[in-house]
Amino acid sequence: MSRINVASGSPMEPVIGFSRAVRIGEIVAVAGTAPIAETGGTACPGDVYGQTRRCLEIGLAALAEAGARPEDVLRSRILLTDAETWQEAARAHGEVFGDIRPACTFMEVSRFIDRDWLVETELDAVVKDPAL
Repeated sequence: MSRINVASGSPMEPVIGFSRAVRIGEIVAVAGTAPIAETGGTACPGDVYGQTRRCLEIGLAALAEAGARPEDVLRSRILLTDAETWQEAARAHGEVFGDIRPACTFMEVSRFIDRDWLVETELDAVVKDPAL
């Protein structure tokens, strides 16, 4: 079975040994995705909704590069540094996945590598057309 590694361009990928997303056959997994601005740094500082939107944009772009669509997502995970802000993250998630309705888990974590990150997301997908 073929393997596709999708890179994010992070200089940490070779150091840590990770890819933004990996596709093997019909399965695509998108790694924990932080709210990195297009120009670097943290997108939407202090804004859980904006950071969640940015995380999902990055994750969806990685899915697309691996040949998957939002409709292929079967599971999403939202990791928050403050569970009290879940509704802000849920609003962003609902805007993207409201009609698709993947299995979704919200979790609180103590912190992320960058203290400005309030949220990270993960996505898992099964591609309806598994041809590479």
